[in-house]
Amino acid sequence: MTYAGAGVSIETGNALVQRIKNAVRSTRTAGTDAEIGGFGGLYDLKAAGYEDSLLVAGIDGVGTKLKIACALKKHRSVGIDLVAMSVNDLLAQGAAPLFFLDYYSTGELDVEQAAEFIEGVAEGCRQANCALIGGETAEMPGMYALGDYDAAGCAIGAVRRENLLPKLKDMSEGDLLVGVASNGAHSNGYSLIRKIIERHLLDLSAPAPWDSSTTIGEEFLIPTRIYVRPLLKLSSKGLIKGMAHITGGGLTENIPRMLPNHLTAEVDVSTWPLSPLFKWLKQAGALASLEFGRTWNTGLGFVIVVSATEQEQVLEMLKAEGENAYVVGKLVARGSSEGCVLKNVRSWD
Repeated sequence: MTYAGAGVSIETGNALVQRIKNAVRSTRTAGTDAEIGGFGGLYDLKAAGYEDSLLVAGIDGVGTKLKIACALKKHRSVGIDLVAMSVNDLLAQGAAPLFFLDYYSTGELDVEQAAEFIEGVAEGCRQANCALIGGETAEMPGMYALGDYDAAGCAIGAVRRENLLPKLKDMSEGDLLVGVASNGAHSNGYSLIRKIIERHLLDLSAPAPWDSSTTIGEEFLIPTRIYVRPLLKLSSKGLIKGMAHITGGGLTENIPRMLPNHLTAEVDVSTWPLSPLFKWLKQAGALASLEFGRTWNTGLGFVIVVSATEQEQVLEMLKAEGENAYVVGKLVARGSSEGCVLKNVRSWD
């Protein structure tokens, strides 16, 4: 008997490593040469300028968005998603991502599929200015349906102590909430998205009901926006008191994570445009507004807390960085147990 006969090919794994080496090298930064093949990835904090800083770690996956990627045989964008979900979480604490490691598992290794995915991971790392210094590819016969795979990623970042977010003691009533636009559903709520598509008997290759110039599958494979560069610029100037990455749980579950116990975020959902995609999801899924607001990002990838006196500077800087941003609410005294209250939800109907 042989290992290959049991369904695991060492040669195929080696071929994948050789295929992705150039993509990995393209992510090198001051702290590492981004070479793979050893037992562990090395990162030099001193060389990167982070000798006396706090390290922040985050780990995440892509979820059932991978099912759409597999159905369409397009894997690069979900590689970007994998990076985005973790580095955006680090950003919420003011941390700059330093390096990233990925885990890719499948029943039978397909070099082209895996390489396309990892090349997407490398692209995400370049966007986030972090190095891809290692990972693991697991071939596990019998664990997955033919052509399926799963992935997880871990990002490590650093933040100087004085820049750590959220700055709970600095927040006060009257501080403003600025929403930074998303570019779609990002990587959350895809189990419900797929259920809605199935219930309406729609094909992923069909024209999107909300935009006939694209297809349903293409629209739902748009990768999660990576906000590292623009928001770190604001944070480094001391303009941000707190940041919430709007992922699973939407506005109502994520915004309270950056607030002190005595303050509530009052969010006016009529202050930013609801895209045709989200309008269609709400209508096609017959979602109540509160359920809608805790399932998807509803158009905001980040919500940040800023002083009312600095809102104009913040909005101007975000615009200069190519981001669409809106003042979406304010902080008020917490009169109940709710950390986030949505106002004007009828505007979503």
